[in-house]
Amino acid sequence: MAYSIPFRPVDRVDRAERTLGGRQLAALLPDPVGRRPAYRHLAQAISALVLDGRIALHVRLPAERELAAALNTSRATITAVYDLLRESGYAHSRQGSGTWTALPEGRTPSGITRLLGPQDTAIDLARAAPGLPGQTLTDALVQVTPRLAEHAHTPGYHPYGLPELRAAIAERFTQRGLATMPEQILVTSGAQHALSLVIGLLCRPGDRVMVENPSYPNALEAMRRARLRTVSVPVTDTGWDIEIVESTLRQVVPQLACLIPDFHNPTGCLMPEQDRVRVLGAAQRSGTWLVIDETLADLALDVPAPPPFASHATPGGTGQVITIGSMSKTYWGGLRIGWLRAPSRLVTELAGQRIATDLGGSVLDQLLALALLARAAELLPPRLEQMRVQRAALAAALSERIPQWTWQLPPGGLSLWVDLGEPIASALAERALDYGVRIEGGAYFATDPGIFEQRLRMPYTTPPDTLREAVHRMAAALADGLPLSSATRRPHWVA
Repeated sequence: MAYSIPFRPVDRVDRAERTLGGRQLAALLPDPVGRRPAYRHLAQAISALVLDGRIALHVRLPAERELAAALNTSRATITAVYDLLRESGYAHSRQGSGTWTALPEGRTPSGITRLLGPQDTAIDLARAAPGLPGQTLTDALVQVTPRLAEHAHTPGYHPYGLPELRAAIAERFTQRGLATMPEQILVTSGAQHALSLVIGLLCRPGDRVMVENPSYPNALEAMRRARLRTVSVPVTDTGWDIEIVESTLRQVVPQLACLIPDFHNPTGCLMPEQDRVRVLGAAQRSGTWLVIDETLADLALDVPAPPPFASHATPGGTGQVITIGSMSKTYWGGLRIGWLRAPSRLVTELAGQRIATDLGGSVLDQLLALALLARAAELLPPRLEQMRVQRAALAAALSERIPQWTWQLPPGGLSLWVDLGEPIASALAERALDYGVRIEGGAYFATDPGIFEQRLRMPYTTPPDTLREAVHRMAAALADGLPLSSATRRPHWVA
């Protein structure tokens, strides 16, 4: 199917795109009313937003009068806020051009800190990412060593991906019900890399993108940093309201629509086949590119693994569907192997964009991925059984220790989307740190601030005894009482 990408001239420097509006910033900040001194609370909140990346570096902050009006506070308060930000190194001023965000000397962005993982004995429930058995990796390394030696005589650059791995991924799609050629596959450094490439090629700042609410926070962050305008559709415990999805595609006509239909992160919902057909039809009518994240598709615990979303399209109707996936959730995130499936011409253009920052992935990692995918029929069943056991252990521990919490048992995926019954998630996450548990409140998965404070995402990717201990500690933290000041806490990074 032919496709076209509309030509859009982009200015070399667009200062409007590097300015944060007063309403935008106010939506991210706590209400200063009742907080004394208000200017210090606001400055701390802005500093935290800069550290965790929700406000980018080198972005112009709103004028003092504009932010004061948006927050319904005095200009003198905002003047004091900006003074404190400059003193602490989180902002600097340019004569005649306003106040700009900065990173203080010696500080590290929180996303990097969180990505490095816990440095102590805390139980980590912030990341839904299973490990890989050591023997499995050792066996794969032994298997691929001779092949790596063969590749050592070549330049080693594969911007499209290792040809044999592209062929294996294409065959995997074909076996699942979607005929695919290697030319339709681009191997990437994870699904997040694939999404960033798509956004970089198909979107420009200000474009509308339809997203789910809640959704995967790192995908939302990529869209924020690309300065896209997100339009959200709800995903509840019962799944998607397809009429809302259809009307959003029809009325908004977004450039992209990003969906996680297979054991949705974080709710665990699985989109029914008939709804997939309707979404495909609506996207085709609006001319919207569908980006389908299948990272969790193989983690089917109670139902058969779903076929590719694009396989439900009418003949010739897959030209506007981009499917992304990775090995992070089914095998190991340390491989950094992902992929996308798209029309071959689009794959060529994406590969051309890629080489500006990345000439190609590690040959060793790609050979390891090829070896692991070849053993999928052997390796995946025990992994799925392990997930079932751990899911049951977490559910049983919650029912015993904190029976007032509720959830829907997901048919697949890696986590429970727990309803706490009251908006205490951020406060509980802060208190849980004192008890040796890292977890993130539901607000981090929201497209808009101030919602899902009654939710926690609880992964079951650690052993049963660890999960039971984590629930025991969280129950103790809950019984100990929660701090009132934690509503401003923002998480840093999750998987």
